Amino acid sequence: MSTPTKETVAPAAPPQPSAARRVLTGIGVQNSSLIITLIALIVLLSILNDNFLRTNNLLLIGSAITIMGLLALVQTLVIILGALDISVGSMAGLASVISAMVFTSTGNAEVGILAAIGVGIVCGLINGMIIIFGRVNPVVATLAMLATYKGVAQVISDGKSQGYTGGDDLFIFLAKGAIAGLPSLVWVFLIVAALLHFLLKYTDIGRNVYAIGGNDTAARLAGININRYIIGVYALAGVVAAVAGILITARTGSGQPVSGSEGLELQAVTGAALGGTMLKGGRGSIISTVLAVIILGVLDNGMSGLGINPFWQNVAHGALLVIAVVLQQLRSGERRVGLPE
Repeated sequence: MSTPTKETVAPAAPPQPSAARRVLTGIGVQNSSLIITLIALIVLLSILNDNFLRTNNLLLIGSAITIMGLLALVQTLVIILGALDISVGSMAGLASVISAMVFTSTGNAEVGILAAIGVGIVCGLINGMIIIFGRVNPVVATLAMLATYKGVAQVISDGKSQGYTGGDDLFIFLAKGAIAGLPSLVWVFLIVAALLHFLLKYTDIGRNVYAIGGNDTAARLAGININRYIIGVYALAGVVAAVAGILITARTGSGQPVSGSEGLELQAVTGAALGGTMLKGGRGSIISTVLAVIILGVLDNGMSGLGINPFWQNVAHGALLVIAVVLQQLRSGERRVGLPE
């Protein structure tokens, strides 16, 4: 008698994710949330203000977010490293004054711009060295240097606007020029964003920055020179802050020791945190920060277009920062301070 053979049944293929889920996975949950928020905000403001979606207004938003956006981008890099730079606004103000004063004395815009970038590098290196060799917490160190750089800018400028750059072709192009229909200011922002995105996502330097921010002890044991990265990242922060200061000079036509950079520190941190950059380090995205900066710019423009007191913009930025940090804490699952688990 023959033994009946057991039929083999092929395992069922795993269900394929839907097209919508594949798109969501590719974009990322954080970016998807920001995009939905941005679309909802645009729709609301376009209903409340007929002029909101006009081309001139949209270009105005792009130009307005550039300086704050540059600082938010580099703040993202610093926070991913596991640190913070409270001095970026003051560095921008100092660089603005230097660029205008050097241009006035030499008559050469390129020399003024290079001088400002050089000052930015020096300021960034000072921040990094204080943190490393002074063993000072990054928040305390850069908070102290915020006051220092602001004071230096006020001393050398006597607290007044310096020079006049409104007649120079290069500064005029930076402030009012356009390429392919987009303002020069927007191009500067996009180029810096692209470079930082490439650095973080596609280079060993970026992977090491994430590793240090995620677990500095493990990174040190893996042979990563953490001190070198701290100095390098803060020096890069100084360069980008100097670029922001140069754009302040170009937009205002003079070096601004304080007025053009006041409050930029809060805006930079808000942009990074709203974009999902974990304030404890090790996690963040340049693309998410770009989306968050656009949201802030749309919100500010919408409030101005509706005739809302501009001081409420600071209230909105502070509230958004609190909301972003609270959401980060809830996602992390950490025990709430002072409350039982």
